[in-house]
Amino acid sequence: MADEANPSEEPRAAAPEGQQIRIEIDDSGVEAIYANMCRVSSTPEEVILDLALNPNPVGQPPEKIRVSQRVILNHYTAKRLVSLLASAVQRHEQTFGPLETDIRKRVKNPGTQG
Repeated sequence: MADEANPSEEPRAAAPEGQQIRIEIDDSGVEAIYANMCRVSSTPEEVILDLALNPNPVGQPPEKIRVSQRVILNHYTAKRLVSLLASAVQRHEQTFGPLETDIRKRVKNPGTQG
């Protein structure tokens, strides 16, 4: 995984002697998706992330939510991902303020709509 401290730098992997080696990444064919829902499951060997778009995230979904992408990681990579995501959110909150994940607390006028 790339080191988020310097996102413009190529990711590096540890060599047997403790030296850093450069890993080149080709992202020319990457497909970007938007997901506002994530389901996490686990096996003894893997962590499985299912990503989806919930078209009605505030209320009950009217139909089944289709998983569009599945990411399967070993637990070591999952732990690195947790650390990188936590750092990214922390930097965002330091710049823009806290992120409230409870949508009920973000509603300005709870009794009125429109």
